[in-house]
Amino acid sequence: MKRDETPVRGVWLTNVASKVLQSRERIKRAMHLLADSGFNTLYPVVWNKGWTLYKSAEMQRQFGADFGIDPLYGSRDPLQEIVEEASAVGLSVVPWFEYGFACSADLSGGHIISTKPHWGGRDQDGKLLVNRSGHPLAWMNAFDPEVQDFLIALMREVVQNYGVAGVQGDDRLPATPFNGGYDAATIAQFTAQYAQAPPRLSVRFPLMLPNQPPTHPDWIQWRNFRAAKLTNFLGRLRQAVQAVNPHLLLSMAPNVSPWALDHYLQDVQGWMAQGLVDTLHPQIYRANFSSYAREIDRLVQQYPKQLDRIFPGIVIQAGSTENGATQLQRAIDYNRKNGIQGEVYFFFEGLRRNGGEIASALKRRYV
Repeated sequence: MKRDETPVRGVWLTNVASKVLQSRERIKRAMHLLADSGFNTLYPVVWNKGWTLYKSAEMQRQFGADFGIDPLYGSRDPLQEIVEEASAVGLSVVPWFEYGFACSADLSGGHIISTKPHWGGRDQDGKLLVNRSGHPLAWMNAFDPEVQDFLIALMREVVQNYGVAGVQGDDRLPATPFNGGYDAATIAQFTAQYAQAPPRLSVRFPLMLPNQPPTHPDWIQWRNFRAAKLTNFLGRLRQAVQAVNPHLLLSMAPNVSPWALDHYLQDVQGWMAQGLVDTLHPQIYRANFSSYAREIDRLVQQYPKQLDRIFPGIVIQAGSTENGATQLQRAIDYNRKNGIQGEVYFFFEGLRRNGGEIASALKRRYV
C-alpha cells in the first residue's frame, strides 16, 4: 500500500488512558469519528510494555506460546480489527511501535529481561539501563545485533501480515538514553576505534547537571559513535520493511533536534540527509504557542527542502499539557505559513474532550 501525496492528517491511538481498543465496536466508532473529522492516517500503538497488540509469531518464538499478544486482548487481534475498520472508512494505518528498545515500565525489565537477561542495556556501572525521570523505563541493549534483529522481526511481520501503509518508530526507536551503551561489546568497539575507553559520567564529568548530557569533546565523540550505530540500525530496518513492499512507509516521531541527539542519541538530521525516513513527525508537544513557533522555525531551518515530508506532532492532551481549539488553530496556521501542510495529534481521546470540541474544530478545518 502506498500513501498518496495528500498531506498527513493523523492521530495517535493509545492503549493507555483510552478504551478504544477494548472492543471492535469501540474501534469502529473511533474510525468513523476520525474519518468524519477529516483525518486520513491513524497511528495505533502495537508494541507497549513488552507486549504486542497483534498476534506475533516472533514473540512466541522468543518467549513462548503465552506471549503472542498482550493477554488483555485474549483471542482478539486489535490491529486486524483496526485495519479492517479503518479501511472501511478510507483511513491509512501506520502501526506505532511505541516502546521501541524500551522493554518495561517495571525497572527490573519485566518478562523480556527475566527471560533474556543478556538483552539488557547497560549503564556505566554495568547495571540494567533505566531512566527514572518522566516515565520510568527499563531498556534493552539497542546496540546488540540480536535485540536489533528482534525489533526488525516484529516490524517485518506487521507489514507482511496486515494491510498497513507502513510502520512507525518514535523517541524510543531507534534510541537509547544517553547514559547507555556501556555493554562490553560496544565499549570494545569504541576502544578499538579511538584507542581510549568511553568517558564516564561520574568520573569525567563530576559537575554534570542531573539528567543532562555533558558537552565535553570526549563525550560528543562517544555520543556520535553510538548515534551512528542507531542510524545504521535504521538503515537495516528500512531495507527489511521495503523488501516486503517498496511502497511501504517508514515513519518516525522523535523528539525535537538537537535535544533528541543529546538525550536519546537520535541523529534525526542525519536520518533525513540519508533518506532513511519517509515521513517525520517531531513531537512538538507545547502548550505555549511561542514555544511551538520556535520549534517550527527551527524545523524550517533544519529541513528547508524536505518540508513536504514533515508533519509535526501536536499535543491535544498529554499529562498536564493541553491545547484547546484556538491554540490548535494557531499552530495549524503557523504550519501552513511556513510550508508545512499537515500534522499528527497526540492523542485520540483529546478529540472527544468537552463534548467533541476539538474534533468539531478540526472537521471545520479539514473537511
